[in-house]
Amino acid sequence: MRILLTGATGYIGKRLLPVLVNRGHNVTCLVRDRQRFVFGESITKSIEIIEGDLLDEESLNSIPKDIDIAYYLVHSMSDSRDYEEHEKTSAKNFRERLNRTNVKQVIYLSGIVNDQSLSKHLKSRLTVEEELAKGNYALTTLRAGIIIGSGSASFEIIRDLVEKLPIMVAPRWLKTRCQPIAIKDVILLLERSMNTPEVFNKSFDIGSTEILTYQQMLLRYAKVRGLKRWIFTVPVMTPNFSSYWLYFVTSTSYKLATSLVDSMRVEVIARDDKLTKLFNMQLLSYEESLRRAFKRIEQNEIISSWKDSFISGQLYGQLSDFINVPKYGCYTDVRVMETTQKENAIEKIWRLGGKTGWYYGNWLWQLRGFMDKLAGGVGLRRGRTNEDSIRAGDAIDFWRVIYANKTEGRLLLYAEMKLPGEAWLEFKFRENQLIQTATFRPKGIWGRNYWYLVMPVHEFVFKGLISNIVN
Repeated sequence: MRILLTGATGYIGKRLLPVLVNRGHNVTCLVRDRQRFVFGESITKSIEIIEGDLLDEESLNSIPKDIDIAYYLVHSMSDSRDYEEHEKTSAKNFRERLNRTNVKQVIYLSGIVNDQSLSKHLKSRLTVEEELAKGNYALTTLRAGIIIGSGSASFEIIRDLVEKLPIMVAPRWLKTRCQPIAIKDVILLLERSMNTPEVFNKSFDIGSTEILTYQQMLLRYAKVRGLKRWIFTVPVMTPNFSSYWLYFVTSTSYKLATSLVDSMRVEVIARDDKLTKLFNMQLLSYEESLRRAFKRIEQNEIISSWKDSFISGQLYGQLSDFINVPKYGCYTDVRVMETTQKENAIEKIWRLGGKTGWYYGNWLWQLRGFMDKLAGGVGLRRGRTNEDSIRAGDAIDFWRVIYANKTEGRLLLYAEMKLPGEAWLEFKFRENQLIQTATFRPKGIWGRNYWYLVMPVHEFVFKGLISNIVN
């Protein structure tokens, strides 16, 4: 069949796409930024990529008419103050365009919304479902709670909390019950729901057989990891305080922390297990899903991560908006060094950040990350998705990858830390010379003062960085 996949560069879409391709379907991926779509040749040669913005109705005219099934995997998670209106508009535009195609089924992944008191985030997802249901096609909605898998936001937050805090004084919403589900099972249910008449015009809650509190999920994680942890809940933590608690302890952004805290105060428990019975599936337990996630991490096989979503940083627009590094009105720190081992230097550049660090003055990079976190920035905790591969759009600590071409030996990073201006860090080769360029475009007098204030630190850090890359 011909399938339209939205959200193909997102956490779920990146995992569903290879499954659809391996099943022999013709997949058309609707993406907002083609440069962020980086898959292997075995995938790209079997699909069609079209650009379109769901907020721009005219841009959706590129969607082909002869599609059979469409997946709607687009979620905002408060990437703007008007995200509720944006999500509603996106769903309307998508529906109106699909009404002019031959599509017979739309499959939407939403959140469990069967509670009387919905969070702002879950209410928005329900609104999207209601808008999509008005189309001239059969809508199938799968409603999931907490998704557990390598790279998922929920898993990474649980991991940060348990690994870093032997004793936790936590908000009372840790007593809230939920029903987690493994990412493997989510992908399988999405794929099996396709072209199945029994699920047309219906919604299904999906979750494992276990109902756990968030506190139990943390303690079960500790058990799997062989750690002793103690958790004490207190009733005095306000939503704002809870959001800051998550933000400073974990790698999440403050925007995402706020949305999660809002949602975590509401129970998300599946109404029934009709869908898993229909497909005769036995879902993974919570502990099994954790073990699968760690197996992926240990083998460095994380296919997608929430950290690579733009919501984890402060970059807006397309990567192409930042690929041409400005020169006018900018300050630069340019360093050039000869190398007799170009390939080795490229390998080092491709391992920058994360567990590897920055080769020189790591404590200064960590201090800068801590200061950024205090200022409301992303800090240094995002790390990176894979330790030895980089793709355009990836997050690396407090940088965003704008361009990455290993054959060419060029890597361009854009700073997502809090700055009085904009900053880029570029590595490229001219024959056997490595050229490392830090560019800063100041904003006002504070930006200029900032550059001169940190110049001595740059002299120390950037000199050591390039020296240790080439030697």
